[in-house]
Amino acid sequence: MTPSRMLVILPALNEAKNLPNTLTNIHQSVPQADILVVNDGSTDDTGAVAAAYGARVLNMPYNVGIGAGVQTAFQFAHQYDYDIVVRNDGDGQHASEGITRLVAALQTGQYDVIVGSRFLREGEGDYGTSPARLIGINILRGLLRILTGWPVTDPTSGFGAFNRQAIALFAQHYPHDYPEPESILLLHRAGLTMGETPITMKPREHGRSSITTLRSIYYMIKVVLALLIQRMRRDPVLQGKL
Repeated sequence: MTPSRMLVILPALNEAKNLPNTLTNIHQSVPQADILVVNDGSTDDTGAVAAAYGARVLNMPYNVGIGAGVQTAFQFAHQYDYDIVVRNDGDGQHASEGITRLVAALQTGQYDVIVGSRFLREGEGDYGTSPARLIGINILRGLLRILTGWPVTDPTSGFGAFNRQAIALFAQHYPHDYPEPESILLLHRAGLTMGETPITMKPREHGRSSITTLRSIYYMIKVVLALLIQRMRRDPVLQGKL
């Protein structure tokens, strides 16, 4: 059997300080994988640091946002015929050891996407999500259960593994505003499947998250509306090669 070609994608905005450890750990965990850093209009040395640590770099012309940046990476993976994409984050919060767990679950062939959940180990995988964010996550869990029938435990996780069908889907269609929960609904509407596996999240080593309590509430309200609006749209249709 031909080994699967794997691409690890990392959207990154001003993550020059976090990338050295993040990239080193990924290289050690999956040395066979290529790594693509999407430098989303950073004002620091994110692009140069990523290249110095052995990653391929896509430098966006300006800050396009997480959704557009991730879709660009899926388009790259689809164009260059990768079998598996793993989405990680440039801030180092996703433990790189989780990549092999995600890929192993994906390669069973049971699902098209495997999402890493910090909530499947009764809190052991979560470094400490704020109460406000937990309320929002629980609301999204319930709404996605109604819309898809799937028992999603971590609807805002940005850590996942994707097969060729999912790569093709997200290269053509990918939510730009609230990509994690919206992409779950998009998968369901496209007739693909998703499972979860336990992963561990770590605190950021450098910098601060932009998600405050007020932003968590604002995010939750807008993403609920976005999910309801997406549900009323036509189902996505794949075009071209898988």
